[in-house]
Amino acid sequence: MSELITTGFGFETTALEVVEGVDLTGRRAVVTGGASGIGVETVRALATAGAQVTIAARDVDAGQRVASSLITATGNKKISVARLDLASQDSVKAFARNWDGPLHLLINNAGVMATPLTRTPEGWELQFATNHLGHFTLTLGLFNSLRAEGARVVNVSSSAHLMGEVVFDDIHYEHREYERWQAYGQSKTANILFGVEAGKRWASEGITMNALMPGSIATNLQRHLTQEELQERIRLSGAATTRRMKTPEQGAATTLVLATSPLLEGLSGRYFENCNEALPNTGGVISGVAAYAQDPESAAQLWKVSEETLAL
Repeated sequence: MSELITTGFGFETTALEVVEGVDLTGRRAVVTGGASGIGVETVRALATAGAQVTIAARDVDAGQRVASSLITATGNKKISVARLDLASQDSVKAFARNWDGPLHLLINNAGVMATPLTRTPEGWELQFATNHLGHFTLTLGLFNSLRAEGARVVNVSSSAHLMGEVVFDDIHYEHREYERWQAYGQSKTANILFGVEAGKRWASEGITMNALMPGSIATNLQRHLTQEELQERIRLSGAATTRRMKTPEQGAATTLVLATSPLLEGLSGRYFENCNEALPNTGGVISGVAAYAQDPESAAQLWKVSEETLAL
């Protein structure tokens, strides 16, 4: 592996600090889940830098409220909203079909976390279906727009990928007991592996894809947890001590590094945390990147399995 990328930014950095001096005029961006949590701050920073931003959200009304607020706050009138439900393949395909022209930045930010066992109409486990398969379909559906001018795809993963690799023999929990954190971790590992294989397949197309851990942030992502469960997760993760909680503004910073930093030019398959490329995970700590999340063979297998699953 080549030398790790360091940026000069860190834990405390906000998304707006990352884009200070960055000019995205004429660049078009899509942010999935841009109507809540760190998605809002991602949209704010991109718009502040002059990008034309589309908020892709399940709740269009909520998206419109956020767009109106950010237009006022940033002075950038080129913020729009389009419906996208990542758990619905029909919705994802419709979004991609309706997109017209080039796309320079695709921020695969939306996700669900620690849901009770839920299946999509296809029978897929909801977290994997939403967090990986939905974004896989979306990204491939936008491929021609992404390669038009060379684009960056940013996948919002999580340190939860350390909870488990993709279990290819039973991705959708048809034969093993469902464990919601393991299922979440599997989907977040997939977010990283996606970029590893995309880097191989798309290098000649000028498209790059990298992943990140935003940090421990209180957002709507935790809506499926009781307060007691949330506090327990914070305790287990070490966020209360070694990994402090971040604000949404800080949580969106690493996304903006991957979207805008010249240091990422032409690079794929990397994983960042606290605005810098992560070290390999050494076990016993909730930081760094697991070797299995950047394994080329697993990345190739995930791509193949994803294509076969979606063909069904």
